Amino acid sequence: QKCGCSITGQTGQLAPADKKLYALRDVTGTVASIPLITASIMSKKLAAGIDALVLDVKVGKGAFMKTISDAQELARNMVQVGSRMGKGMAAFITDMNQPLGRSAGNAVEVSEAVAALSGSGPEDLMEVTMAVAARMLLLGGKASDNVSALRLLREKLDSGQALEKFRTMVTLHGGDPAVVDDPSRLPTARIVRAFPAPRAGYIALADAESIGRACLLLGAGRTSVEDSVDPAVGVTDLRKVGEYVEKGEALLTIHANDEQRLAEAEKVLNDAFQIQDEPPTAPQLIHEMILPEKETR
Repeated sequence: QKCGCSITGQTGQLAPADKKLYALRDVTGTVASIPLITASIMSKKLAAGIDALVLDVKVGKGAFMKTISDAQELARNMVQVGSRMGKGMAAFITDMNQPLGRSAGNAVEVSEAVAALSGSGPEDLMEVTMAVAARMLLLGGKASDNVSALRLLREKLDSGQALEKFRTMVTLHGGDPAVVDDPSRLPTARIVRAFPAPRAGYIALADAESIGRACLLLGAGRTSVEDSVDPAVGVTDLRKVGEYVEKGEALLTIHANDEQRLAEAEKVLNDAFQIQDEPPTAPQLIHEMILPEKETR
């Protein structure tokens, strides 16, 4: 109410049944059910009292939806549910064969988000974020077309208003707003180690699923509800598909707090990258936008 935005998940006050239903899906092997995914995601959004919603549905190796057809089905389901509830809706289907941006983890991604809100985030992260945000401005009646929406977003970034809004939200959430000016205040890992390229060439694959699994082994995520998360660990400086590397040059930098976890993560990362002599075809980042059936533009 005070700053107009919040980052949250399911709580005791927001769609409380979702947590119980998700636990049930987990033990019954129905987590991948598209109708149940739709119910889980949309219940929280609708319970929050929204007027409009723009979804970013990931597809590829590092996404829940591995194929375009599955991603389209999920996106259409969610857009249809929201539209039938009288909400303005749109869904982008975006690539997740390689990680978005150049960091994966918790604190390292917050640091990257601060850079993005300062207007200097990684190119692919900015492209997806700007596309999603521009559509939200259209649905919210703040812009009449995509060009003017993108112009308004750029003004908010360049003026510092976007970053200031984030600072206000962090403060109201009880966080440390000083990290906005100094991301080094975020938790940092004890071990920082480069992961070298085994040969020279062009990166043809940076497997998001393998990189995500490596981050999980480092402690950046949970394998069960009881697990604790280490906010400091993860990877940064990730090289992207199409970029050229020399032998021994870092493909990414690993942030770890435990040597054994680091060794396990490195084993997984050995299969995460493919390097070839010729430049690969650039991956398509935004595949399409799904709108309610009555909307065509």
